Amino acid sequence: MTLTELATNDGQDSRRAYVAVNGTIYDVTDSPLWQNGSHPPNHQAGQDLTEELSKAPHVRAVIERFPVVGTLEAEMPAQTPGGSGKRTIGIIVVAAIIALVLLLIL
Repeated sequence: MTLTELATNDGQDSRRAYVAVNGTIYDVTDSPLWQNGSHPPNHQAGQDLTEELSKAPHVRAVIERFPVVGTLEAEMPAQTPGGSGKRTIGIIVVAAIIALVLLLIL
């Protein structure tokens, strides 16, 4: 699951409440401490809480009690339309032809 997909599981409007910690995604929906996707003092479901929870000494023991629903994956970079690889090859070919013509003229 990507961060974008994780964000849709924020516990609001009857959606599931998922949090990521150290690359693992946990379902905290049924916890009374995560009602509506919020956990006091300021944690929100649908996010990677690894850094925020790194200072809490009990995190691993507590978070591992929740069901694991997946792993956090890197987002794929957006593809650029228009065949940029073909354009680069075309520029190289044109530059080579111009260089060849200039060599023949001079």
